[in-house]
Amino acid sequence: MSAAGDGCLALALAASVFFGVTPTAARPRVLLFLVVTFVPFVVVGPLIGPLVDRVAGGRRLVMQIVALLRAFTLVLMAFHLNDVLLYPVAFAALVLQKTQGISRSALVPSVVRNDADLVEANSKLGLISGVFGFVGAAVATMVRLVAGTEGSLIIGAACFVAAFFLATKLSSEVVAANRASPQERAELRSAGITLAASAMGLLRASVGFCFFLLAFWLRTQEAGRFLVGLSVTMVTIGVMLANAIAPTVRKHIHEESIFTAALGLTALSGILAGLFGGVLAGVLLALVVNFAAAFARLAFDSIVQRDAPDANQGRAFAQFETRFQLAWVLGGLPPVIFTPPGEVGFAIVGLIALFAVGTYIVGAKSIQAGKELPETISKRAGRKMLAEVERRRARR
Repeated sequence: MSAAGDGCLALALAASVFFGVTPTAARPRVLLFLVVTFVPFVVVGPLIGPLVDRVAGGRRLVMQIVALLRAFTLVLMAFHLNDVLLYPVAFAALVLQKTQGISRSALVPSVVRNDADLVEANSKLGLISGVFGFVGAAVATMVRLVAGTEGSLIIGAACFVAAFFLATKLSSEVVAANRASPQERAELRSAGITLAASAMGLLRASVGFCFFLLAFWLRTQEAGRFLVGLSVTMVTIGVMLANAIAPTVRKHIHEESIFTAALGLTALSGILAGLFGGVLAGVLLALVVNFAAAFARLAFDSIVQRDAPDANQGRAFAQFETRFQLAWVLGGLPPVIFTPPGEVGFAIVGLIALFAVGTYIVGAKSIQAGKELPETISKRAGRKMLAEVERRRARR
């Protein structure tokens, strides 16, 4: 039901905030949205999330409160479509959407029979979300023809009210009764999980970059609105396709091979799209990038289960989802600030993925050989900075 409400919200925002103005006017509004979404990921998530996890029914309560707040924001938007209040309310609705996604990641482990069902459950949820997102957007489109954008928003609000009542039936178990033990922290920082999380972060950043690149670049092309809608459709199809086939593929190949394939496919498609250029290449790139990211996410879930058996799955997945959402925001910032030509943007996606697949393969081989992961540039710089501080202290 939340996915159906998201479909209604997306249609209303596209009609009123994005397509209702020129790309130049839309740019600062979208940039403001991305900046505002930093708040829950950087501040609220790390501080409030652990407290909510230790309260009985905490995450369920968050899902219920968020569902009601989302319904309220859509009703508020319906009455303020033509004034300045629309934008802060729309930003609040999108922040709540991300918050709900993080809480869902924490709740999924508590509603499956065992850890073996977790990846299949996540893939089914992704597939269901895609289907109901389509349904919600289709219903909202028909309602908009009769009752305008206001009607689409009211339908979306009704979906979130239904989501609230359904959320009351979720498990009230404590997601994580105690703080993370040293063993859990050590497992979650193991070489395999760290490598997979870094690759997953780059993939989600590529998704954000590609989405906003196409959102602004395609609007400068002929039939721009149709093309943006087509690219969003390709995004949904890519995610649904990955969720449909990933559980079967995972039974035949290792998770590390899935990551290598996802990164390699993104690199190849980005470079080819950059070489050939054109609208069709961009739309197909949207499909491939989102397919690869969704495919890799299910493999990442498996790696966490395998390499961190003593970790609390709900807490771990909520923490990682927070990081990945932040990566999506960071990836989306550059094309909003300055949108490069389509071919250049496609090539950037491909080159970043090419770097990612190279470092992932090197890191995976180091792990297999029993060696430590190569030190990252940021860690190396931080270590040198600390060494310099200590040297100065010793001299004084």
